[in-house]
Amino acid sequence: MRQAGAPPPEPDHYDSLTGLPGRSIFFDRLSQAIAFARRRNRALAILFISLDNLKLINDTLGQRLGDMLLKATAKTIGECLRSSDTVARPGRNEFMILLPEVAAAYDAAVVARKILSVMESPFFVERHDLFLTACIGISAYPDDADKAVNLIKNAYTALQRARTSGGSNYLFYSQDMNTKAFNRMKMENSLRLALRRREFFLHYQPQINLRTGMIIGMEALVRWNKPGVGVVYPNDFIHLMEETGLIIELGEWALREACAQNRKWQQAGLRPVRVSVNLSPRQFQRHDVAKTVSRVLEETALDPAYLELELTENVFMRNTESTIETLKKIRSIGVQLTLDDFGTGFSSLSYLKHLPINRLKIVAPFISPGALSASEEAIARAIVTMAHGLSVGVIAEGVEAIEDLEFIYSLKCDEVQGHIFSHAISVDEMTRALTLEKHFSPTWENH
Repeated sequence: MRQAGAPPPEPDHYDSLTGLPGRSIFFDRLSQAIAFARRRNRALAILFISLDNLKLINDTLGQRLGDMLLKATAKTIGECLRSSDTVARPGRNEFMILLPEVAAAYDAAVVARKILSVMESPFFVERHDLFLTACIGISAYPDDADKAVNLIKNAYTALQRARTSGGSNYLFYSQDMNTKAFNRMKMENSLRLALRRREFFLHYQPQINLRTGMIIGMEALVRWNKPGVGVVYPNDFIHLMEETGLIIELGEWALREACAQNRKWQQAGLRPVRVSVNLSPRQFQRHDVAKTVSRVLEETALDPAYLELELTENVFMRNTESTIETLKKIRSIGVQLTLDDFGTGFSSLSYLKHLPINRLKIVAPFISPGALSASEEAIARAIVTMAHGLSVGVIAEGVEAIEDLEFIYSLKCDEVQGHIFSHAISVDEMTRALTLEKHFSPTWENH
């Protein structure tokens, strides 16, 4: 409900107090965003925000102070958003936000929580510490409505429910979205605790030289020992860690842990092999990634020649020149680089010659002859041939069947990794394998 005595909303253009778009501009942008989302099969969300105690501040301290507080609030909300988002002021104590592209509708909860979090701190206005509480209603396209007017109405309905539930909170129009957002928040909190409590550990999957059958390296793979659940695999949590930025802390931990363990194996007198650690796009976007790698190597005293970093094609989607410069810095340290999942995304054989990499990793369908058409098989052979021509090694990952292994041999791949030889194993099991200097074969069943 709008406050009694409050001025009517700006009907057409921009709010004179905050400079934000008014209701009609917001409606136009929302309509355009829906049309775009419909064409691209995307999702979007809108947030309807109500400031609950603004009237009390106006009545006790005066409208001028209330107006200054509104301007400060508008600025704070805007700082929580992306440049592509829109924040509007449709009424005296209300704001609306358009999130034109979200991976999933319940991702809007991240923005809602961020806004509520920053508003827990007081606003300092003319020697006064002023506190505002807010409630937020959220609706999403296409789950809740497919027209702008209905999305706004549903967001307002959700806002009213949030207000009646008390406190500073948010609610989705759909109960299903509320459940997903709640579960996501629980998972995020659990992951934050897991980092603090050191619940993560590494397993290692051997990488085998196809000519000798010897372990040539290993990939470090993160596992989560979740209390009350047991071992949780990355597919169930890595995506959320990427979105929240927790992957940066996890990634640096995994890098340090893998380097320290590899150094321990060498100090025990075992034959030195490389350890491969995945580097996420979020980690790579940081300007200090080369310094981080160098620092970890120095701290663990591992020879850089025995560290390999794996990157996916997503790393190259932005700022290709800057990315290549960063890769060159890492290579100059002496660290090896592998391009993971080559051929499954936006790969181009032509840009291979520009990348300072040591190895390519190819995965399904390029390792499965039964799944390949004649043209796809030709592409697989071309990938290996070009890589070798550029002095880049090729490792096949995810090999599980004999016929796949035979095909990998025919492609002249250099190395192989997969369940046909060994799944990812514990530190103790890997220590035993390195100690035995085991010649791996498809029939090796030590686990």
